[in-house]
Amino acid sequence: MPTITNVDKITELRKRTEELHLGGGKDRIEKQHAQGKLSARERIDQFCDRNTFLEFSAFAEHRCTLFGMAGKPAPADGVVTGSGRVDGRFVHMASQDFTVFGGSAGEVHCDKVVEAMNSALKTGTPFVFMNDSGGARIQEGVDSLSGYAKVFYANTELSGVVPQISMICGPCAGGAAYSPALTDFIIQTRQAQMFITGPSVIKQVTGEVVSAEELGGAEAQMHYSGVVHFIAEDDEHAIGVCRRLLSFLPSNNLEDPPMLPGEYSLEPEPSLNELIPDDPKKPYDVRDAISKVVDFGDFMEVQETFAENIVVGFGRLAGRTIGVLANQPKFFAGVLDINSSDKAARFIRFCNAFNIPLVTFVDTPGFLPGVSQEYGGIIRHGAKMLFAYSAATVPKLTVIMRKAYGGAYVAMCSRELGADRVFAWPTAEIAVMGAEGAAEIVFKREIEQAEDKAAARANFTKQYRDTFSTPYVAGARRLVDNIIEPSQTRLLLAQALESLVTKRELRPSKKHGLMPL
Repeated sequence: MPTITNVDKITELRKRTEELHLGGGKDRIEKQHAQGKLSARERIDQFCDRNTFLEFSAFAEHRCTLFGMAGKPAPADGVVTGSGRVDGRFVHMASQDFTVFGGSAGEVHCDKVVEAMNSALKTGTPFVFMNDSGGARIQEGVDSLSGYAKVFYANTELSGVVPQISMICGPCAGGAAYSPALTDFIIQTRQAQMFITGPSVIKQVTGEVVSAEELGGAEAQMHYSGVVHFIAEDDEHAIGVCRRLLSFLPSNNLEDPPMLPGEYSLEPEPSLNELIPDDPKKPYDVRDAISKVVDFGDFMEVQETFAENIVVGFGRLAGRTIGVLANQPKFFAGVLDINSSDKAARFIRFCNAFNIPLVTFVDTPGFLPGVSQEYGGIIRHGAKMLFAYSAATVPKLTVIMRKAYGGAYVAMCSRELGADRVFAWPTAEIAVMGAEGAAEIVFKREIEQAEDKAAARANFTKQYRDTFSTPYVAGARRLVDNIIEPSQTRLLLAQALESLVTKRELRPSKKHGLMPL
């Protein structure tokens, strides 16, 4: 019998490694490419800095022997896990391999994912999960369900400790969709679908006919459900979005976000003085203001086409990451409704968990009235914003640009909800409600008794507006720190943020608050 030498063993290792890296084989990888998708390892190669990825449990195999699974090879058991650097910072990741049993998740598959997640927790590094899977591995039965449950539990353990980002690069159906739902951000490509029950099941149960794209496509899951935070054209774009998002975030909850050193201009921006229309009912795009306040106009909007009456996202101010929230007068006059309240509250909670200061731009006529909103629980949903802002201990800066009416004025981080600095533009109107509606209530008898009701209504409206709908009343009561020229907004926000960097705020000891979910 010939002796097996060390050279033979190394040769065998190289052969096994090459086979491992081919996943389900060249044909299946080519099929991925034909569908506009990268393979699991190609995604990692593009995501990580060159030569920094370290793989975990590379030669792991399933233990299933039922339904013809005995002896069937499953390279890396259908998921590539490990750690690597992204722009110099360590990140842990898992990338499902659709070429191996459709990326289906079984016991070992899920254990590998949880191992990477736990490593992220121990080392305080972000976790990124690249989803491309047909779902639970049916042949493994309850072991597969147990594996999913372990992943969900780990998602919860990591929540608020390290950032978690999901990339949906292929199918993500059934129970598999709940892991992304438990993470902080979801990036979905246009080739991918994500849903709990597929079109065939829906047709069988309800008789409804719907396509996979209509049901779980990226546009549907952002615009209608608000589940997705970013839409990517393809895998390469999704990777770029993920890398950009990570650049704004700290590695964990014990760190501050990355500070970009450099010289930043804080010169006045005269165009801001002309942003607010003279007509108080005329809309404008609040993103024009945001882009002129953040460094280099670099604003990364989150959930761009969901609840468009509020804008949230990340930017930098003199090199420091900030979370921005702003009413959007361009959509529904910037009112707060059920979806915008949920969108804002979730974003506030994320920023607070990861030490990201909040900058709020206010221009809202109030909460959206209507039977559908009341039946949908606008009281409960609006209360989420009150809770989120009140509970946040990061620096909170507020700029009142135009309308700040009623409960919505409070909900948009008023002084009473803990805003550290509140600035108002001279165009600000801070009141219980708009002057026209208020005059109809306060001066109802006088208007009814007037000979010229239209003139009386106009006169009393002006009287109410001059009395309450100016920032100077709020300034006199110290609800506003300063009334500023819009062109000075960037400078004053930067100064305020700098003065609040060392902010510390102690709260009563408790297990956790009870947010009105």
